Amino acid sequence: MFIGEYQHAIDSKNRIIIPSKFREELDDTFVLTKGLDGCLYAYPMDEWKALENKLKKLPLTNRNARAFVRFFFSGANEITLDKQSRALIPQSLLEYASIIKEIVSIGVSTRIEIWSKEKWKEYNESDIDMDEIAEQMGELFT
Repeated sequence: MFIGEYQHAIDSKNRIIIPSKFREELDDTFVLTKGLDGCLYAYPMDEWKALENKLKKLPLTNRNARAFVRFFFSGANEITLDKQSRALIPQSLLEYASIIKEIVSIGVSTRIEIWSKEKWKEYNESDIDMDEIAEQMGELFT
């Protein structure tokens, strides 16, 4: 399980160091793709395969299902860590997530989310009411 928040920077060659707390579960090869809310999602291979199987079951006749599958798979890249535990982030994903220099990596149970520091700050300062969300999802907290 991935948990925690880590701030770091991307180097001049578009590489990031994966936080040590995430490395063991992520392994040396993982899938990085466009995520929701303007961040990137990193999945261990077993989690990616499980998600892939779920997405394959979506009906091809449903326009929204097709759009989501396109979005998710078109941005997917298999990433292999180098000997210094750095991951090279493709330019298209950097642009999608508006990542220039500083990033925040957060653990979200089965995946890692990689945010530009600015977008993460905006997200945390947004009008999202966690108390209201928790109330709507009440059965999870009882």
